[in-house]
Amino acid sequence: MQTTYADGIENMTLIDGIICIGLVNLISIDKDKDPDIQPGGDFALSLPALVRTHDRLTKRIDKMIMKGILTKNIPSSN
Repeated sequence: MQTTYADGIENMTLIDGIICIGLVNLISIDKDKDPDIQPGGDFALSLPALVRTHDRLTKRIDKMIMKGILTKNIPSSN
């Protein structure tokens, strides 16, 4: 099995019921300009797999919040 690390998602496209997700990695961060990013590869999921993944991630995040590992930041309205 292969493990791929990514700092984030650059884009998502839906083609014929398949979600293609483009991953990115941060190269450098300078507070005066946008971060430099590099493509980190792609992965694809069917729509049902995306929904199941969303459900599992949401449950895991909720557990981490309950355990105090994470906190929710509520965006301020401007």
